[in-house]
Amino acid sequence: MLAALGFLTPFGPARSPGPAALRWFPLVGAVAGAVVGLIWWAASEAWHGPLVPAALAVAADLLMTGMLHVDGLADSADGLLPHLSRERRLEVMSAPDVGAFGLAATVAVLLLRFAAFGSLRPDVALVVGVWCVSRSLMVVAMLLLPYARPTGGLATAFLGGGVAAPALAASIGVAAGTSFAVWAGGAPAAAGVGAAVLAVAALLWVARRRLGGFTGDVLGAAVVVSETAALVVSGVRW
Repeated sequence: MLAALGFLTPFGPARSPGPAALRWFPLVGAVAGAVVGLIWWAASEAWHGPLVPAALAVAADLLMTGMLHVDGLADSADGLLPHLSRERRLEVMSAPDVGAFGLAATVAVLLLRFAAFGSLRPDVALVVGVWCVSRSLMVVAMLLLPYARPTGGLATAFLGGGVAAPALAASIGVAAGTSFAVWAGGAPAAAGVGAAVLAVAALLWVARRRLGGFTGDVLGAAVVVSETAALVVSGVRW
């Protein structure tokens, strides 16, 4: 659990993660969501209007993740969106700089997250549920797809373990996270979780076709994309 906390947030101990850490990803996601949700709710009590609370919620999420997942989103956009060969895509995604595709995708997603938080009534349970589901889907991605890089890469630390324990943890995480979200937001939140699953499925389909599998950047992008889809759809007037 401490290894998962140290990998997914900047607040855990400096410890090399292994395959056993995967089973704790949903719980770490729920904890991160609780912090973001509490800051969102507390800010809504302190400021008039939804703008400052929404901005603080987005900033709190960036702080809780150490911007790891947003970095994965930017690198994935740079690698998956242009017309490149598979080898070149992987090279671009491993480069330290950010290109036009990555910058545009990051700005667009952050604006969507800000607008979604601003359109929703602050609810800690909703964020806990969605953040739990997003980390569970990260585990599902690692179980369904092969690793795209021939050698090296951040996600190699999680390869080689058994499937049963992570699969069970991911299933429990999706079920528990969905229950929290639906309890908080009802049918719109249920639709939001469905949108999160579809968004990740689409991302993984593109990654499988263009990279041959997943990378650490794709996993980070999956977290951001799923959360954003869930927040946006949860705020729709049904």
